[in-house]
Parts: sequence; C-alpha cells; structure tokens
Amino acid sequence: MESFDEIAEKFRPMIYQVMNSLFIYKNQDEFYQTGLIALWDAHQRFDQEKGEFSSYAYSYIKGRIMTDLTKHRQNEERNVYPDEVFWENAVVVEEQWLEQEHLQNYFIGLTDKQKQWAIDTFYKEMTTRDIAEKEQLSLSAIKKRKAVTLEKIRENIERGVVEV
Repeated sequence: MESFDEIAEKFRPMIYQVMNSLFIYKNQDEFYQTGLIALWDAHQRFDQEKGEFSSYAYSYIKGRIMTDLTKHRQNEERNVYPDEVFWENAVVVEEQWLEQEHLQNYFIGLTDKQKQWAIDTFYKEMTTRDIAEKEQLSLSAIKKRKAVTLEKIRENIERGVVEV
C-alpha cells in the first residue's frame, strides 16, 4: 500500500484540475488544502470492492471543494469586510471633521461670508483668485473680506476666545 505522501503527489494534478473546473482562482492554497484533506478522507474510506480509487477520489475531492466553495461564498455574502481604501477614507473623513470642528472655534463673531472665506482658504485651500471667481466678485472685494476676517480672528485669539 502506498503512503499518503505518494498518493498526494500522484493526485496533485487532479486536485488542481478540479479547482480549475470550478473556476477557483482566489485562495488557491486554501482550496488545495481542502482537496488534500478530501483525498486523505477518500483514501481512508475507499472500499476496493466498489470500484477504482481515482474516480472515487475525483468525485470526493470535487464534492468537498464545492461544499467549501459554497461556504466561502456564503460567508462573503453575509459578512462585509471593509478594504484598505475604506479605512483610509474613514481616517481622512475623521480628520476633515476634526479640522472643521477646530475651524468653527475661530468663526465666533464672523459673518456667513467671512466664514465661507475662511473655509475656502484654510480648509479647501483655495486662492484669493479662485474665491473671487467662485463668488463672482472682484479680487479687491475678496482681499477686503480677507483683511476684515483675519482681523476678527486675531481679536478672538487675543481675547482668548480661541485656544491656539
């Protein structure tokens, strides 16, 4: 009787053939291990009086891999695992929220237009020219708004309304 290592080596192409027939291209190592376990089970349960081992092993391996594939797909459908992009975006959103919270402290006593200028300048990093185009105002009007806004922010800092 052959050792299992010899049987595993002999039936290795069959396991990969089953995986290819089931279009398994992800997690190949995992499904190969499932195939090896199925081969071992088939080797243990095989009755020589019932037929040839290779056909028994093929159906046993294919059945076990199909069962595992079904479980794997059900698990993927039921459980959603966020990818790296999700976590990177989540961190960026949280940082943006904290930045906005911090900016809100500086907005005490500012008009809506002055607040918008501060958001556009400090948060959206827009230039004075970009803000003028967006607001459809002259460059000098935006520069005047900038001067008044910065003066109010400085006053808030000097009075201790805002902690730097």
